[in-house]
Amino acid sequence: MPREVTAFSNPTVKRLRSLRDKKARRAEGLFLAEGLRILAEARDSGRLPEIIAFSAQGARHRLAAEIIAAAEAAGAEAIETTPDVLSKMSGKDNPQMLLAAYRQPATALEQVDRSAAPLWFAVQALRDPGNIGTILRSGDAVGAGGLILIDDCADPFSVEAVRASMGAIFTQQVAAAPWSDFVHWLRSGPGQLVGTSLTASTDYLEAEYEQPCFLLIGNEQQGLPDAYEAQCDLLVKIAMAGRADSLNAAVAAAVMAFQVKASWRG
Repeated sequence: MPREVTAFSNPTVKRLRSLRDKKARRAEGLFLAEGLRILAEARDSGRLPEIIAFSAQGARHRLAAEIIAAAEAAGAEAIETTPDVLSKMSGKDNPQMLLAAYRQPATALEQVDRSAAPLWFAVQALRDPGNIGTILRSGDAVGAGGLILIDDCADPFSVEAVRASMGAIFTQQVAAAPWSDFVHWLRSGPGQLVGTSLTASTDYLEAEYEQPCFLLIGNEQQGLPDAYEAQCDLLVKIAMAGRADSLNAAVAAAVMAFQVKASWRG
């Protein structure tokens, strides 16, 4: 049975709250997810939390009650608490009525099976966790295999990234590696590396994309380094008709992904 917790000083409350910090996430090997939709996505993907916290109001929802019961049956710690305590743990003034801690999956590049999907995202030095989460969400939408984080990227398991992914953190594989390791791994098997660049001569609508295709998106401010562009099999540009010279990184990733999928239908 869930136990009732109302004190901010409770060890489980403090533990969950600490997971908003990257250092704590790494030490614990856990990350936070909040909201019924995201927790339902996790369950449907075969993932149950190790700790789950909820309000009395949240537990009244049928689906929420099912998730809580399933988590408890699998050995999770379950606590019923107040909206104020949930707010303290989530860092939001208007918290969701469900909050849970999940085990972080392994992110070794060697565990990626490139044959599992025809399309993959790779991002280099993305610093905005919202962009990371949004790209994961786009990956789920187009049926991509997952996201490979190259060099020093924002944490995909941060509260902001998980929230922006809308549950795709549980459906998309995530891997991380420095550039040299990624290139070595990529060239050890099939895969077309497609980079986006403002200086490219090929329009993204006219390019030919192979399978598996790895879409490489660069840093929000600097884009891809010249040396990285030189390693791409194909460089394309998304032409801008207005005054803006480029798209947001996550938007560019989504535009590219849907075009790649559309080109294969022809």
